[in-house]
Amino acid sequence: MRVALDLLGGDAAPEAVLEAAAGALDAWPDDLSLLLVGPSDLLREERTRFPRDRVAWLAAEEFIGPAEPPALAVRRKADSTVVRGLEAVRDGRADGFVSAGPTGATVVASVLTLGLLPGVDRPPVGALFPTATGRVLVMDVGANVDVRPRQLHQFAHLGSSYLRRTLSIGRPRVGLLNIGAEGEKGGGPVATAHGLLAADPALHFVGNVEGHQIVTGACDVLVCGGFVGNVLLKFYESIAEFVLEIFRNAGVGEGGELGEALRFLDYAEYGGAPLFGVDGVSIICHGTSPARAIMNGIRTAADCAASGFTSLTRTSLARMPQESRA
Repeated sequence: MRVALDLLGGDAAPEAVLEAAAGALDAWPDDLSLLLVGPSDLLREERTRFPRDRVAWLAAEEFIGPAEPPALAVRRKADSTVVRGLEAVRDGRADGFVSAGPTGATVVASVLTLGLLPGVDRPPVGALFPTATGRVLVMDVGANVDVRPRQLHQFAHLGSSYLRRTLSIGRPRVGLLNIGAEGEKGGGPVATAHGLLAADPALHFVGNVEGHQIVTGACDVLVCGGFVGNVLLKFYESIAEFVLEIFRNAGVGEGGELGEALRFLDYAEYGGAPLFGVDGVSIICHGTSPARAIMNGIRTAADCAASGFTSLTRTSLARMPQESRA
């Protein structure tokens, strides 16, 4: 697998990205190569750092910042690292793309460059959260603030197909994040989405899931709008450091079993999140990602490409009822 990597993406770029690249090549020596995407002067400086037989280089002279309007920036900056990296995936020069740059720009560039799969209105970002029984895939965690019922229905199919392939879960349990168990709770789009999910025999829908049920492992795929999902994601990310600070204040060390437990809660262990519903592998990492998180994002991209994730997703979407297709 060859993964294209945005050298300018993230708050700690390019140092953290270069460290992640080196770590990934060391950790997975047999089945991974990289396409490093960045400005020409940076590429010249770093060429001697990496083995020639496992690293290729792609010049991209422009950078899209977090304050720039995503759609306008992507269209104006055709020579940006995000656009060039995704073009490499589209053209077959890379099997997947990883960036810790602005989420909005990566989403827009992925849609414009790779295109949407048939049946998808808007691509969601999915993220794995730890639970008492394993992990739950939350869809969406920030790509779509306002969603319609049929889009929540699409998210359920996208998430289910991903877990079937990557975690070998035969019939992933799908839950709809809500404020109560009753089907009519939440009103409006959420209540309508409940009806669509419940009526779809291709899904294993377990009903509404309330906030306190997330950590218990009540479902394998948790469907929600991007506004709520992003709040949930950032809350989850703060838990490991919060718990660690409590133990520090109490004079408890971080080693042994405590260290293992905190590592389970650490988002860096899960790396980047796939952008679902685009015709190719695009992995989005947090802007604050350390090298370890980006390194795991590289592994996620390689795993998605190797598993035939896009092809399986296309098949799953074809099973979706007509009223929820784009």
